[in-house]
Amino acid sequence: MNIDAVMLQTLLQAARQAREQAYAPYSGFRVGAAVLTADGQVFTGANVENASLGATLCAERVAMSSAVAAGCRVIAALAVLADTPTPVPPCGLCRQVLQEFAAPACLVIMANLQGAYQVVKHTELLPMAFVWPTAAKQANGKKD
Repeated sequence: MNIDAVMLQTLLQAARQAREQAYAPYSGFRVGAAVLTADGQVFTGANVENASLGATLCAERVAMSSAVAAGCRVIAALAVLADTPTPVPPCGLCRQVLQEFAAPACLVIMANLQGAYQVVKHTELLPMAFVWPTAAKQANGKKD
């Protein structure tokens, strides 16, 4: 999938605004994310930390969950933005969750506050993603 310059900037701005709502009292590492669904909707998320660190939610998963909760099941692009020296990539857990809903040519836009960004296909970030065997059969038109 190609993404035009206007949509790229729209997603980055949405991620930047979402980052302002991050709840990060423990790490101070505030992250914002925005997803573009296949039908053109944009959903945002911010990271939400918890004193029990395993309960922390990444911005990317918050944005993807919002899209899914609204009935959207295909993500065309994901933008993630943080205050880092270089564009910030999604963590491994977020990469796997993205795999569940990513369009075949889903793009990931990694950015920082200074305006640097990098765009890659989601498969470049998780080349050997786990796929539930039944889901793979269904995707290939096979039945159990």
